Amino acid sequence: MMDLSPALPRAALSRTMTVLLAGADSSRLHELTARMCKPALPLFATHKGPLRIVDFAMANAVRSGLPRMIAATQCHAETLEAHLERRWAPLFPGAELLIRNGSAVRGAGGYRGSADAVAANLALIDAAAPDEVLVLPGDQIYQMDYSALIAAHRESGAMVTLAVHRLPVDQARDYQVVPAAPGGKIIDHDDRFSRPAEDPDQAGQAVVSMGVLVFDWAWLRNMVTTSGAKLDFGRDILPVAVAAGLAMAYPLPALPGQPAPYWRDVGTLDSLRQTLLEFSNGVPCHVPVLPGAPFRLAGMQPDMVGSLAAEGLSRTQSAALPGAWIMPGARLERAIIAPGTSVPADLEVGVDAAEDARWFRRTEAGTVLVTNAMLARRAGRAFGGLRGPLLRAFDLPSIAC
Repeated sequence: MMDLSPALPRAALSRTMTVLLAGADSSRLHELTARMCKPALPLFATHKGPLRIVDFAMANAVRSGLPRMIAATQCHAETLEAHLERRWAPLFPGAELLIRNGSAVRGAGGYRGSADAVAANLALIDAAAPDEVLVLPGDQIYQMDYSALIAAHRESGAMVTLAVHRLPVDQARDYQVVPAAPGGKIIDHDDRFSRPAEDPDQAGQAVVSMGVLVFDWAWLRNMVTTSGAKLDFGRDILPVAVAAGLAMAYPLPALPGQPAPYWRDVGTLDSLRQTLLEFSNGVPCHVPVLPGAPFRLAGMQPDMVGSLAAEGLSRTQSAALPGAWIMPGARLERAIIAPGTSVPADLEVGVDAAEDARWFRRTEAGTVLVTNAMLARRAGRAFGGLRGPLLRAFDLPSIAC
């Protein structure tokens, strides 16, 4: 792996453009993203409204001192775009957060891939005359100072630098595996490895791309404007850089005082539930705050979710998203309660797998998603609301953001 460089001062980032990729549909979260894109999914209640998945990347960007950003949105983007405008646009000086919906930029088909989101906004990026372009996924949970990544990229002389993270080999099959030489140069690349190569520095682990990339702009511009459709970074751009020896790996650093870095791609119901439980149990996951607070962010306390139900959601491996209402007496095991869902007192989830699968969304690993529409079908009538004393996710102690 390449050496970790010190962070850059804000003035040194004046010629950096950031592109936030927040347009992909996420079918693996099923009903949770049927009407809003994954980056907009609310995770926790705060004093300033729901904290959404995209807020992790946005807080990283603002606190790293990045001066300008293009947010490439697309599927079910209304909630996300309103959130970015309201919460984050005021933090970019000179109105330098530009929201570019793929359907408005490219027409009905929208962006055709991750690299196409850059190609479609070529004129805007050229107008900023950047030295490099930082590409960020809008749907991951982690904390990072991007200025240190950019400093390492500049020092290496690479055309592209990938932020990477180690995962157990059995989990790495779902990601781009990027084996790297000791000096950090990436020596192989594939979108998906059926048998991921182990990291020689750590047995049983594989190095995967986080989807956070820094490109030399002149090189990337040439790649997306030359003949041939180069629509996707992973499929069309990175293999070229790797083959030419122009790609470097940058390991996600651990936070001060922590033994290992924390990164989660909550792309499935199982991983989402596990991540929510990690927050509720005080694992070093960090909640985005606005500039002015220390760079290290405050984690949730165990009782912030555990007090929702009499048995305690955390103790029963369950989680409730903001706006969920749970009547005392409900029994929930390994459940995710969708935003705004009203759970009746007689509901049992996670006790009978066949019954769960009949009415709710149940994964092979046993996570059960519960929504209002599912409860309505189970009740055999249109949902008309529940009466009685309710416990509400948004009545929990709020996170200061």
